[in-house]
Amino acid sequence: MRFSDLQKYILVACRGAGGRCNRRRMIYYYETKKKPSHKDQVDAVTKALERLIDRGLLVGYGVRTPKRWYINDVRLTPAGRKAVRVIRGTQQRLFQ
Repeated sequence: MRFSDLQKYILVACRGAGGRCNRRRMIYYYETKKKPSHKDQVDAVTKALERLIDRGLLVGYGVRTPKRWYINDVRLTPAGRKAVRVIRGTQQRLFQ
């Protein structure tokens, strides 16, 4: 499976947080990048989360309104954990 850099960041961040993490944590992806507007950041994170949920790698928790979903938290599925292993490689990298 091919993933964007943001999707890779989301999967690895969820794995590092014990499998379940808050949506606000995903905005930190843009700290080292050229920062688009806050609305664009939120839209990009929302689309990335929805696509990962559609692929079956994440489970979303939030509120459903008649028009749309508001995702608050996400949790990795077993398929998501396998995808993280593939992204990181079988041996985790050491950070310096």
